[in-house]
Amino acid sequence: MERYLDLDGDSGILAYEIGETYIRVKFDRTFKIYTYSYQSAGVNNVEEMKRLARHGDGLNSYIKLNANNLYEK
Repeated sequence: MERYLDLDGDSGILAYEIGETYIRVKFDRTFKIYTYSYQSAGVNNVEEMKRLARHGDGLNSYIKLNANNLYEK
């Protein structure tokens, strides 16, 4: 996994891993890893999460607003 940059220092995300059809996100409070896939969260959500992860800002907010419960179960 790659460490999440967190440019503003206000994120709850530690790291992420990007695959072709998914993104895995590791959160700092629980240390759990959640997988958001094309199937569970939709192509547009996953691609935006990938973009935000690479940018290092806004990923946690985006997940909370758009994909909070859309991880693979």
